[in-house]
Amino acid sequence: MHDDSYATPWSRETLAIRAGHDRTLEQEHAEPIFPTSSFVYQSAAEAARKFSGDEPGNIYSRFTNPTVNTFERRLAAMEGGERCVATSSGMAAILCTALALLSAGDEIVASRSLFGSTVSLFDKYLARFGIVTRYVELSDLDAWEAAITPATRLLFAETPSNPLSEIADIAALAAMAHRHDAWLAIDNCFLTPALQRPLELGADLVIHSATKYLDGQGRAVGGAVVGGHDLLEEIFGAVRTAGPCLSPFNAWIFTKGLETLGLRMRAHCDNAVRLAEWLNAHPAVERVFYSGLESHPQHALAARQQAGFGAVLGFTVKGGQKGAWQVIDATRLMSITGNLGDVKSTITHPASTTHGRLSEPQMQATGITPGLLRVSVGLESYADIRTDLARGLDALVGGSV
Repeated sequence: MHDDSYATPWSRETLAIRAGHDRTLEQEHAEPIFPTSSFVYQSAAEAARKFSGDEPGNIYSRFTNPTVNTFERRLAAMEGGERCVATSSGMAAILCTALALLSAGDEIVASRSLFGSTVSLFDKYLARFGIVTRYVELSDLDAWEAAITPATRLLFAETPSNPLSEIADIAALAAMAHRHDAWLAIDNCFLTPALQRPLELGADLVIHSATKYLDGQGRAVGGAVVGGHDLLEEIFGAVRTAGPCLSPFNAWIFTKGLETLGLRMRAHCDNAVRLAEWLNAHPAVERVFYSGLESHPQHALAARQQAGFGAVLGFTVKGGQKGAWQVIDATRLMSITGNLGDVKSTITHPASTTHGRLSEPQMQATGITPGLLRVSVGLESYADIRTDLARGLDALVGGSV
C-alpha cells in the first residue's frame, strides 16, 4: 500500500504496517534492505535527468535510498505529515532543522525542560553562529509570549518533558508561533504518533529520536523530522549536503519497529500508570511526576491532546542523591542506562547522567534535583517491575520487600 499524499482513510495501526512500501520486481512481502552506496543508470541521459531532479530516482544513499525512503513515508503517514526526512540520530534531526531554517540573528524560544544535549546544541554551538535561544517554563503560555521578539523564528518544545512529565499546550503554542510568523517544532519521541500527533494540533514540525519507541528494542540509533513539503525540502537539503544520513539497515529496523508501535505503546502505558500509582503511595517517594496521575496539574490537558500518557516517569526519593543511588543499585531487573523507549525497563539518575552537563542553575531551573530518578517503564511483568523498585525503596524507610 502506498499513497504519496498520505491522505488515506486507513488507521494509524494499518499505516504502521502497510504504508510506504512499493514492492520491487521480486514481489517480496516484507520490506527489503538496500545496503548499497550508489545506483546505476541505463544511459548517460537517465543519469543526467536524475541528478538534475527532472526524473525521480535514487542517486546516492547519503540522501536517496529505497529502505530509508520506506521508513520516511511510513512515519510521515502515521504522523499525518506530507513528508519525512530521516537522519542519523535524534540530535542530527534537531541540528539539520536549525541549519536549514535559521540564520545568524534569528532567535529560538524553547522550553527549559529539554534534553541536555539539545540545550548544549542550542547554547554552545548554535550560539557561535549568532542564533540566540531564550528559555521559558514549558506550561507558562504568558512566558512564551513575553519571550518572543521580532527575531524569533522557531518555538521548540518537548512534550511530555524529560523527566518531569510537564505538558505543553500544543495548539496554543502553534497559534502563538504563527501570529509571530514563526514555526513550532515538537519533539514527539516520548509519545510517538501512536499517542500524539502534533501536526494535527497545528505544529509545523515533529522531531523524533527513532532510537527510542519507534524502534522499541534498543537496537539502532536514528532520527527523523516530519512536516510539510516546503520546510522538509530545506531540511532534506541540509541532510543531503552535511551528510548525517540514516543507514539502510537502521531504517529497516525502524520500519519493522513501527509495525508493533501501537500495541507496544498501549502496553507501556498500562504498566506505567500502575507503577506511578504505586509509587505515589510509597512512603519513600516524595513526589511522582507523571501526567497520567489525576493529581498532575496538567492531567486534563494531557488527556485532551494525547491518546495515552506515555511510559516515562520521574520520582524523587528520600535521602537525595544517596537515596536515589541506593534505589538504583538495589535493582536486579532494570537496566541502569540513560536510554529509554525500550521493551526493557530502564532506570537512571538524571542529575549525574542525562542532564549532568547542565550547570547548577540550569538544573535548579528545570527541576533536576539530587533525589530524582527516571524510569522508562518496559514490557516486563508489572509485578516484577514493582518488586525490583520496592527492594531499594523499602530499604529507605526501613522496610523489606
